[in-house]
Amino acid sequence: MSILAKDIGIDLGTSTTMVYVKGKGIVLREPSVVAINGITNEVLAVGDMAKEMLGRTPENILALKPLKGGVIANFYATKMMLEQFISKVTEKTIFSKPRVVVCVPSGVTDVEERAVEEVVYSSGAKEVYIMEELMAAAIGAGLKVDGPEGTMIVDIGGGTTEVAVISLGGIVSSSSVRLAGDDIDKDIVEYIKNRKNVIIGEAAAEELKNTIGAAYSSMTEEKMQVKGRELTTGLPATITVCTSEVQEAMQRIIEEILRTINETLERTPPELAADIMEKGIVLSGGGAFIKNIDRYITSIINIPVHIADNPLDCVIRGTGIALNNIEVLKKAAKKRRK
Repeated sequence: MSILAKDIGIDLGTSTTMVYVKGKGIVLREPSVVAINGITNEVLAVGDMAKEMLGRTPENILALKPLKGGVIANFYATKMMLEQFISKVTEKTIFSKPRVVVCVPSGVTDVEERAVEEVVYSSGAKEVYIMEELMAAAIGAGLKVDGPEGTMIVDIGGGTTEVAVISLGGIVSSSSVRLAGDDIDKDIVEYIKNRKNVIIGEAAAEELKNTIGAAYSSMTEEKMQVKGRELTTGLPATITVCTSEVQEAMQRIIEEILRTINETLERTPPELAADIMEKGIVLSGGGAFIKNIDRYITSIINIPVHIADNPLDCVIRGTGIALNNIEVLKKAAKKRRK
């Protein structure tokens, strides 16, 4: 039992929630999933344990993702999930509650932002600072956001893809689309259903994306077996899927990502656009792991594309840097009061 609570940073992602504790680093990385008893409304599991229940629960148990498109879709489930995550990583305190920096997508409305603030306060925070994911990702990727040169960050998460040009510590132009990694998984499910007459789960689709998926065709065509249910007979089936099929299934979302990048560049002042042409674009988020996505974007827009070190951790690293530097926190985040 300690007297003072540790400050914490939260990357409240559609697919994954990560928590940073000041002085300890990243201490939690779990799926943003909650399992609830549909009759009693009791929370049965969160995170890893709840994800294992997806698609496997009886009628009275709901395993769900409480965030959609980077924002709260189920307030109660999000609150209960955060409470359990925060209690996992913070010690019980006598007098003080933690100060929390939480990241939100750039395109959220004020109502959605206040919903995030309210759920964090109700989960036990003393103070809540709201930080834009793009700014956190840029800081976490090691970009020089305070200088006069333009830098461009593209964060491809689970529920949103966000693009921003940053200069002099602020976002000059940005675009956001609520399509990202989770939507790619859904498109793969639909593709397999329509082309092979087999229904597979989103977890299997995600494995296909991560294992043999590619945004840009290469010399080697990989293959992978996946299990599902045959539509006409209703019986279990095992099918073989190849890289070109997964690439075709992913194309719609990847084209939307490209459109969002182009939209942002069109609104960028010429001087900053010239900086980006020279320095390139940095990719962060789980979508940066899609094979050859950097090469594909470069081939279309003729601008160098670089993948950040540990792209999945850029946002949470950025919140950690803000927590450890009060000047960065004041510039990059805004304090929300109860």
